[in-house]
Amino acid sequence: MPQNEYIEESIRRHGRRLDHDERKRKKEARKVHKDAAFAQKVHGLKAKLYNKKRHAEKIQMKKTIKMHDEKNAKQKTDDVVPEGAVPAYLLDREGQQRAKVLSNMLKQKRKEKAGKWNVPLPKVRGIAEDEMFKVVKTGKSKSKSWKRMVTKPTFVGDGFTRKPPKYERFIRPMALRYKKANVTHPELKATFQLPIIGVKKNPQSPMYTQLGVLTKGTIIEVNVAELGLVTTGGKVLWGKYAQITNSPENDGCINALLLV
Repeated sequence: MPQNEYIEESIRRHGRRLDHDERKRKKEARKVHKDAAFAQKVHGLKAKLYNKKRHAEKIQMKKTIKMHDEKNAKQKTDDVVPEGAVPAYLLDREGQQRAKVLSNMLKQKRKEKAGKWNVPLPKVRGIAEDEMFKVVKTGKSKSKSWKRMVTKPTFVGDGFTRKPPKYERFIRPMALRYKKANVTHPELKATFQLPIIGVKKNPQSPMYTQLGVLTKGTIIEVNVAELGLVTTGGKVLWGKYAQITNSPENDGCINALLLV
């Protein structure tokens, strides 16, 4: 068990108290009134900072509401043919029906906000903690066992500065660090060796994402500048997401599929 996770461990073992949901609901209902009371009472620099934070929240909320608003659009129906003569002022309305549609841009933005992509590997096998980490014994008599060595391939950025070895909790061996990946473009049907920018999400655990562990199913960001991909607006794409499709610890390389 990682350090300082005693509350989570207790919840896993014994569960929550019976009225937990009710208390949580009441607390959330009270929060609005507490915030209002605080906003009226606060003054000085603290008030400025609080109002700035609330302003940003309101803007974000308005953007979200606007994004979810559906707009009316007219669609022509060819199968509807009116019988007899039609007045001139009704000619442009011929065979039209109103329908609610969402523009492609809004759909794309919503998809990005939700973080939902059609990934090649939607489900992966879970990896146990003892398989991911090896316990490193330290101290004069090797009695301390709080250090862990990562046994899977990892990505470490260029600007990474290692902690002093004495205080380093997670050790990422140099031999298991990767900087490049073999990325296949599904539409071009071609593979390129591209530099890795970072690890976006490891499905195993948020801690593995933070450590930059590269396992099967991990979403990584790669530098696609040399491919010359452009957006609909004409901007050159620099970074794009890809999903690892192999087990790097077995193959000795990273194979990934670009998410387009």
